[in-house]
Amino acid sequence: MKVAISGKGGVGKTTLCATLARLFADEGREVYAIDADPDSNLASALGYNAASAPRIEPLVKMKQLIAERTGASPDEYGKVFKLNPEVADLPEKYSVNIGGIKLLVLGTIYKGGSGCACPENTLLRSLMLHFFLERDANVLLDMEAGIEHLGRATAQGIEHMIVVVEPGQRSVETAMHVKSLAADIDIKKVSVVGNKFANESQRAIIRERIGDIPVLGFISYNDKLIEADLANRAVFDDNPQLVAEVRAIKQRLEER
Repeated sequence: MKVAISGKGGVGKTTLCATLARLFADEGREVYAIDADPDSNLASALGYNAASAPRIEPLVKMKQLIAERTGASPDEYGKVFKLNPEVADLPEKYSVNIGGIKLLVLGTIYKGGSGCACPENTLLRSLMLHFFLERDANVLLDMEAGIEHLGRATAQGIEHMIVVVEPGQRSVETAMHVKSLAADIDIKKVSVVGNKFANESQRAIIRERIGDIPVLGFISYNDKLIEADLANRAVFDDNPQLVAEVRAIKQRLEER
């Protein structure tokens, strides 16, 4: 299954991505969790303690690797570089295994209109294409709010786009925007997951305002997520309520 998770900042994309990855891995599946969010905190959500383990360097900052694969360094502006660099070996070389989940931190993928036709962007886009079109594994992409940086070719391999929303109109507007962009690049299945919901009244309002976008389920407001963050624990550790709610979401995702 190839799933991309979007939504405005702070809504809980990373919490959902990490917990889904844990549930897939617990079933013995090969799972890649890809961090393409500029905040890059998927590692800590999975339980990787940066204080006692090596720092994970985003691929976008690996200048020597970028130069080797594209023929140009990020510092060499205007130099001709390869548009289809070899990337098939990168997942094994640069992923970090966290409890059976293979984490790969990409760093920021520039949007198409940002003017960055650059070696580092080319490498990341090629790697995304490899994951979504060629690699036989479960892939979960934790991304930023928009999807402009994906491109039509990458989008062809995305089986499902999940937009995480929280109680609030701005979050709903982001979901509607993502759905429109997804349709433009032929992503067929877009669904919503609600996070930080305190009661059924809030859930009913979101269901009404979200229109025809299917709702996979809701994650309740949960103080244990704050405790996990403060203690540098995985978001799903000692949190049976979160795990149960995301398991129900996963089931509906697979049914779709």
